[in-house]
Formats: sequence, C-alpha cells, structure tokens
Amino acid sequence: MNRLRTGSLTALIISAMGILYALIMDPAAWVVYGVAIFLIPVFILSVGILSMAEPEEDEADERVNEPFIGY
Repeated sequence: MNRLRTGSLTALIISAMGILYALIMDPAAWVVYGVAIFLIPVFILSVGILSMAEPEEDEADERVNEPFIGY
C-alpha cells in the first residue's frame, strides 16, 4: 500500500506542476493540449487512488479478511 501511495502522490505532484505551468507560463498551444489530454486525467486519477487507498476504521478488517467479490 505504501508503494501505491508513493506512486500516486508522485503523479499528483508532477501533474499539478504541469497544469500550473500551462496556466501561468502561457506555453505554445500544443503544450497546453498535451497537458489537457494527459496531465489533467492523471491528476484526477491520482486523487482518486489516494482517496481510495486508505480504508475507514470500520472497513479496515473487512478489506483484509474478505476479498472483493463484486456486487
């Protein structure tokens, strides 16, 4: 779990820096398109992974003891 958290946090930081660069520095249009196509979804994905990585206290035992079998 620590490796997942580290990777997601790294992706979050890199994508946030890229988005801020595109907003502040006003680069060429193709760079802004690249940020919009690649870095914004990476930012959203990494936020989702970080929020799902830590279980709530009452869910912690259920996640460890019972595998996910679907709905």
